[in-house]
Amino acid sequence: MDIFALLNDFTIRNVALGAMFLGVSSGVLGSFAVLRKQSLLGDMLSHAALPGIVLGFMVAGTRQLLPLLLGALISGTLAALFMLLLIKRSRLKTDAALGIVLSFFFAIGIVLLTLVQGNPNANQAGLTGFLFGQAASIVPSDLWILAVVTGFALVIVTLLWKEFKVVTFDAQFAHTLGFPTGVLEIALTSMVALAVVIGLQFVGVILMAAMIIAPAVAARQWTERLEIMVLLAALFGALSGVVGAVISALARGLSTGPVIVLCASLIVLISLLFAPNRGLLWAALKQRQHRASLRSQQILTSLYKLGEEHNNPAYLTEQGMMSAYFGADTARVFKRLESRGFISRTVHMPEEGEHWELTPAGRQEAERILQSFEASSENPKLETPGASYA
Repeated sequence: MDIFALLNDFTIRNVALGAMFLGVSSGVLGSFAVLRKQSLLGDMLSHAALPGIVLGFMVAGTRQLLPLLLGALISGTLAALFMLLLIKRSRLKTDAALGIVLSFFFAIGIVLLTLVQGNPNANQAGLTGFLFGQAASIVPSDLWILAVVTGFALVIVTLLWKEFKVVTFDAQFAHTLGFPTGVLEIALTSMVALAVVIGLQFVGVILMAAMIIAPAVAARQWTERLEIMVLLAALFGALSGVVGAVISALARGLSTGPVIVLCASLIVLISLLFAPNRGLLWAALKQRQHRASLRSQQILTSLYKLGEEHNNPAYLTEQGMMSAYFGADTARVFKRLESRGFISRTVHMPEEGEHWELTPAGRQEAERILQSFEASSENPKLETPGASYA
């Protein structure tokens, strides 16, 4: 099916746009939560929003999105303030405070939801959809609410960018600069609560934490700069939302929320594997290169020391002897050193295998390596510089 024709569908277009707004806000605000080591904050806030949703319905008597989101925002903000109070006024660690607040508010939400469902009120039908998301129920009026909320969040982050950045990386330093760190922490936490609230209708209480964490974690693998990380997180979040919405529309019967979370998780997996400098495959390649470089240095310095012991700088060394000494096949290492001009192959007793001798460049490099080893042993803080032979 043509993707553009698919997006022309009224329902699919609404869901895709709403998911895009969700992805952008979650990515931007989730970046600060991840960097502040509060990854479980999204999980706590999403569960804490449930009683606010139910209370919003009870007060308004309708399932319109605005009163439900207002109730969720109030409930989530109160939970966040309660969590910060526990951390500052007690000896509880952050994870313990998050667990206590999550359990307490979610239990209240389940009790209220049970009470509402016991009443013969047809308007309460579908409230349980907020547990797992109900993206298909998005209408244009809901999109306007989501767009306004997302725009508001982006404006606040832009206006307070410097303050949020300093508080995120060093709250004590921010305090010495005269920044109201307490107010800023509450503002950041409230903004994350806002992102959680607008995502409840898409992925629900259970999965909303993934939308806060996943885009930010994926973006963190690709960069060391906060500005780029936030932009990438917004991009990954929007991409996850739109692709997830389209996939769930193509495969009838799939829930949109879980598919969106799966798309975000796939982006995280790709980032963890392939991101330069931080990716697992990149790390494995660097480790392999480091091992090859270390073995090359060992072979080169061994050839140099053999020449010193025999008072012959051009001492010929048998490759098989070196393989036996190091307990591994050294053929590839010798070829690598030869390609760099550090050793040369010689014709000497061919019946006993390959023989090699150091070139002047090889002796110079071996002396440099040994000197760096001696310097590092005298001062352990010095890093051992070595040429890369990989």
